[in-house]
Amino acid sequence: MTKSQYPYPPDEFDARRPEGAPVGVHREPRSRWSAVWPFLLVAVVFAGIAVGVVSYLSDDRGGDTPPAASSTEDAAGGDGEDTGEETGAEGEPSEEPSAEPTDTATEEPPAEGLSEEDVAALLAQASLTAPIVVQNASPQAGATVDGLAGSTAELLTAQGFSNITTANFDGSEAPSGNAVRYVGDRAETSAAVAAVLGIPEENVRQVDALPQGEIAVVMVTAVE
Repeated sequence: MTKSQYPYPPDEFDARRPEGAPVGVHREPRSRWSAVWPFLLVAVVFAGIAVGVVSYLSDDRGGDTPPAASSTEDAAGGDGEDTGEETGAEGEPSEEPSAEPTDTATEEPPAEGLSEEDVAALLAQASLTAPIVVQNASPQAGATVDGLAGSTAELLTAQGFSNITTANFDGSEAPSGNAVRYVGDRAETSAAVAAVLGIPEENVRQVDALPQGEIAVVMVTAVE
């Protein structure tokens, strides 16, 4: 736009300075305060936010600590009471089973407590070809089942004994329970036979003579 086309009359802003440059400014100069106050406002706002955050965190920690301590004490107290009750409850029935193992150990023959490894070790030391006679005790002698000799012989045969015969007990005094009698040096084989049949060790003994074989097994009750 040329000077001839400028539609406005000349004013003070069109006046030239002595140096020759036009004034060209249509606003008042800014003061120092107007340039500084935005920065001060930002600083104050951030300072207030920082103070608020610190206060919030301090109040939050201070408020949570006592409940945590009380909760710990309550939990400790509760556990102590429960433990006492449980201990008392468990202590009462513990006395009853303590008598059961004693009775069980008295009633069950020691041979029944042998492990499979123990029985296998006894069988390894036994003479599987030793002559064995399995005898049925008569009902008068206390036998509870007929034909025990046959089933007992099958059990021994299954364990490898190969020289077994069956018969009826004809002695004058039959044992009150299953028993093993042997002569000579058949102690190890007799112990293996007793272990297989679950006969107590005290019911195994050596005798001077036997009517048949070198080992006699007298069966009064069935093998369990």
